[in-house]
Amino acid sequence: MAVQRTFSILKPDATERNLTGAINALIEKAGLRIVAQKRIRMTREQAETFYAVHKERPFFGELVDFMISGPVVVQVLEGENAVLKYRDVMGATDPSKAADGTIRKLHAKSIGENSVHGSDAPETAAIEIAQFFSGNEIVG
Repeated sequence: MAVQRTFSILKPDATERNLTGAINALIEKAGLRIVAQKRIRMTREQAETFYAVHKERPFFGELVDFMISGPVVVQVLEGENAVLKYRDVMGATDPSKAADGTIRKLHAKSIGENSVHGSDAPETAAIEIAQFFSGNEIVG
């Protein structure tokens, strides 16, 4: 397997509860390296662009409102098969269905407030990373 990068967001429900360190520990324990990280307040335009794939879905407005409701931590993670590995570490979107020890099982409040986002494919990761980081901000 080749080393790859994936994109992560620690969502407002996680930052509000000061879970950045706890979630980062789970990420690193899984063998992923955090090669870029910053705390930001996402603008409405950034959130709408980021979640444009869901624009026609009924929950789009609520999702955008949630993502701009407080600070988030955006990250670039690197490791062997990073996209799939991080998705495993995150757990199922529904925390009641997430495996024990996953971020969402341990920290998510609900399906909507599920603490983290992770890219679903290497191609998506590249687009998502480029939206929030320039090349010199990623230090492997």
